[in-house]
Amino acid sequence: MSAPVNLWTESAWAQRYLREREVLPHRAEADAALVELLPPSPRRVLDLGTGDGYTLELLRTARPGVTGVGVDFSAEMLALAREQFAGDAGIQIVEHDLDDPLPDLGRFDLVVSSFAIHHCVDERKRALYGEVFRALEPGGRFLNLEHVDSATPQLHVDFLAAIGKTPADDDPSNKLVAVHTQLAWLREIGFVQVDCHWKWREIALLAGVKPG
Repeated sequence: MSAPVNLWTESAWAQRYLREREVLPHRAEADAALVELLPPSPRRVLDLGTGDGYTLELLRTARPGVTGVGVDFSAEMLALAREQFAGDAGIQIVEHDLDDPLPDLGRFDLVVSSFAIHHCVDERKRALYGEVFRALEPGGRFLNLEHVDSATPQLHVDFLAAIGKTPADDDPSNKLVAVHTQLAWLREIGFVQVDCHWKWREIALLAGVKPG
């Protein structure tokens, strides 16, 4: 069996994502939905697959003073994130591959992720959700803006067309899972107030709360 494909170690692939992010349909709506669900005064946040620090910066703008940790494994993204938060003692950027168990980074009252976890195999996705649950303080919130699976192959082709791509352009690193399956995982792990709060085709905002 061939090894799973993951192009995110390549600088060119990371740069391609950054270019496409700027023109992704409805991205502003997705970001606004995520900000709307933020706790009123989060103290410490963990960003899984922080990339260039885009989501962390979004949170810092919406909730000034929040501190936290961003993790990623792409050398290109890590360099950009460290440049973004250079001299900012409130943000720590850590090299970590989400395919591996999370290191001990302390406790958080907010964990976020944007378009990262779908690159893990399904068993690892579910295990990571369990690690998120354990890392959260009681009452803490998990917000996952994610690329999810379509209900049919044709709907996936239609999604690609809507973002200006063909099946030949598809990311072979993707391991997409349906919304309902992921919501079920979150409930089984122990999250409450679990729901999909926003969705456009294969982009969805999934959320849950650790009981207080």
